[in-house]
Amino acid sequence: MDASILIAEDDADIRDLLRLYLEGEGFQVLEAGDGATALRIAREQSPSMAILDIMMPEMNGFELTRALRKYSNIPILILSAKSQDNDKILGLNLGADDYIAKPFNPVEIVARVKAQLRRAERTGGSVLTVRDLSLDTASFQLTKNGQPILLTPMEYKILAMLMRSPGRIFTKIQLYEGAIGTYFEGDDNTMMVHISKLREKIEDDPKNPRHIITVRGLGYKIEK
Repeated sequence: MDASILIAEDDADIRDLLRLYLEGEGFQVLEAGDGATALRIAREQSPSMAILDIMMPEMNGFELTRALRKYSNIPILILSAKSQDNDKILGLNLGADDYIAKPFNPVEIVARVKAQLRRAERTGGSVLTVRDLSLDTASFQLTKNGQPILLTPMEYKILAMLMRSPGRIFTKIQLYEGAIGTYFEGDDNTMMVHISKLREKIEDDPKNPRHIITVRGLGYKIEK
């Protein structure tokens, strides 16, 4: 593979472990021991994806995610010892695509990296239109009534799935596997956060959504 993965982690042992597994799968690995260095490397070398620890010197993972999202839409995986829901939600809200708590299985990290990159590589030239929403799958741009709406990569993947099949009900697992590629136990909350953020961006009243509808006990659909 030609893809390069940026690892921002202040623990050298963890960086070494991730590098071993990722290079074993053919990825090029870029490393940084603090957030500021990671941001500089990202600007200079444009990695295909980033794996970011939360607790780092200079600039933490949340701050780094926010900085990267100002100019880049590369997939971001948050890796942290913190497993509380509020930390996970904050990372996803800032634009991260996925979140794994330590201790982790490096094989799972590799699987998630591959899945994110597969989804990021999907291209097409069609424009999906559902009511007042238009999603250009070539430029990854969403507009509502002609006004642009910025999406994170994960939000784009979820919305594209829904808009390709308006009226169809997707379970959380189907959405997650369609956007990421592999479902892992405990990923339900991650999908709920992404749906919530999408509603904040596309709904006039996110508490009373008219586009992305919850079908109780089943999942979600986008109204035709």
